[in-house]
Amino acid sequence: MGICTISKGGTAGTVVDAKLVFATALKGAAQSLVISHNHPSGNLLPSEQDKRLTQRLVELGKALDLPVLDHIIVTVDGYYSFADEGEI
Repeated sequence: MGICTISKGGTAGTVVDAKLVFATALKGAAQSLVISHNHPSGNLLPSEQDKRLTQRLVELGKALDLPVLDHIIVTVDGYYSFADEGEI
């Protein structure tokens, strides 16, 4: 298991390069991925960008036989799990 920071952003957003996500996982010989990020705003609901990114990473993971098991959004009040909500 490992943790890797792919992107840092401001309060309005950040850019995530899917190539870096999967390159890091492949270099680490990962068998699957759990993606996570925080929402400094405290809003637990995923944005449209969060949903698009998740869909893209899930599709790429299937193609690489490297499944994305979950995408978790963390705030000071709790978390949102795409897997728990049936979105993965």
